[in-house]
Amino acid sequence: MRPRDENKICEIHKQAIEMIVREGLDGFGVNKLARAAGVSPATIYIYFKDREDLILQVTYRVADTMLAESLQDFDPEMHFEEGLRKQWQNRANHFMKHQLDVEFLEKMRYSHLYNKVSGKIYASFKDVMGRFVHNAINRKELIELPFEVYWSIAFAPLYQLIKFHTQEKTFGHKPFELTPEAMEQTLQLVLKALKPA
Repeated sequence: MRPRDENKICEIHKQAIEMIVREGLDGFGVNKLARAAGVSPATIYIYFKDREDLILQVTYRVADTMLAESLQDFDPEMHFEEGLRKQWQNRANHFMKHQLDVEFLEKMRYSHLYNKVSGKIYASFKDVMGRFVHNAINRKELIELPFEVYWSIAFAPLYQLIKFHTQEKTFGHKPFELTPEAMEQTLQLVLKALKPA
């Protein structure tokens, strides 16, 4: 059996991400991927059972990186303000460094394959974040809200700022760059909305 060539696998992953972001899943094929990665289709089938397995493995790899970076220096025992600030910093840093990976995950989120990966991807992350939220509620640092309402207030403002930043403009084509000051100003408003009166 041929040993794993991590460089080839990384190139296959990289090209798969770029192709899916650019052309969607419908435009993604193993032969086209092999040409882009500079390998034969047979090489791809050494590492992956089939097209779907390849897509799922790439998704796991991208999501694992995102989740690991989101949890870096984060502890569910942190006080709510400190923990949410760390989450915002980690997520913003990840999104800025890995824009293509983020676009890839967004494409996958709306595909028929997403249900096959979402449970496995988010299980440990959901546990850590769930403990963080419950601890904050128990310490009276956070009001209790349905998950969807909490998430919309806690993270949607950050993602909108990141979107403005990556597009390099806001409404009316006004230039925009996400600065630490803009992020902190937005975070303070979010904290004000989520903390008990």
